[in-house]
Amino acid sequence: MSDEPGTQDTPAGSPSIGPRPEPIRFFGTTWVDHGNGYALRRVGAAVGSLAAAVASCLILRFAYEGLQIADTGSFVTVLVIAMFAICSALTFRNTWDSFGSRPDPDRQASLRGLLAIGFVGSLLAYFFRSLAEAPGEKLHREEYEAARKEHEQRGARRTGNPSKKKRRR
Repeated sequence: MSDEPGTQDTPAGSPSIGPRPEPIRFFGTTWVDHGNGYALRRVGAAVGSLAAAVASCLILRFAYEGLQIADTGSFVTVLVIAMFAICSALTFRNTWDSFGSRPDPDRQASLRGLLAIGFVGSLLAYFFRSLAEAPGEKLHREEYEAARKEHEQRGARRTGNPSKKKRRR
């Protein structure tokens, strides 16, 4: 894999076939031409992420009931509910933004705890994005098209045998 997203190196001595698309989780490279079950994969990703979000909310409901049984008081209950709501909203926004641009690895590492607490927001972002396209498809398509264009321009400049080129005097 080369340093540029959307491109992969070819072994030395092999003909240059151009950049290959970067696979997307659950979709592989079907996002390029929307073939090979792309629509079914999108439906599956949307249904699966929504089902996981609903199951996660049920688990959080059990945690809430545990707080009620423990009689921790209204302050702790409100604090826990606010924590999950705020973290889910921030995680939703962070996940949604990561579909349009590559996230900064250092920032992602510093937000790891917050993103873990707000996992429901991430599942919901994945669900809503799956309704329109494969999550991350737009970003991958832009990078792939740019890599293809750059490859075509490089190939156009290097035509012919350089040893037979006439020298300017």
